[in-house]
Amino acid sequence: MAKASKDVHPFEHGPYVQVAAFCERVLREADGVISLIRVVDVITHTERGVNVPQDMPEVRYPLNLVLTLKSGRAKGRHEVSITPELPSGETLPSMITTVHLEGDGKGVNVFSKIDIPFTLEGLYWFNVRFDEDLLTRLPLQIRYARLSTGSAGPQQ
Repeated sequence: MAKASKDVHPFEHGPYVQVAAFCERVLREADGVISLIRVVDVITHTERGVNVPQDMPEVRYPLNLVLTLKSGRAKGRHEVSITPELPSGETLPSMITTVHLEGDGKGVNVFSKIDIPFTLEGLYWFNVRFDEDLLTRLPLQIRYARLSTGSAGPQQ
């Protein structure tokens, strides 16, 4: 007689992540099919001109986070939360939504607008929780480039 393992992964029977991505636009067709436009995992903010700041200024780069889950054996109403984690390790408030899973191969799409201030260069993580358990993490790299055009003084 086989003994049940205590080390069973909480998502062994679903839900399963089919898509987890950042993109600039999401097209939703009448038949329910979605298209992700300009999938993004690295953003480079470039400052040009005279007196370009040494440190990256606060910037915003609105994105869509798209999460497609397939139920597997998971059924019923569940909470999905997305928590941004800054390169410093600090977390921002979570974005929370409720999904209803019907089981088997049926699924749900979760769309979340991401419009947070990026104040640091580095790797931002977006932690996705299903109820209380970590389901997946999405990385987003923010880079800063400086292009100085020289001094503002008169030319000779």
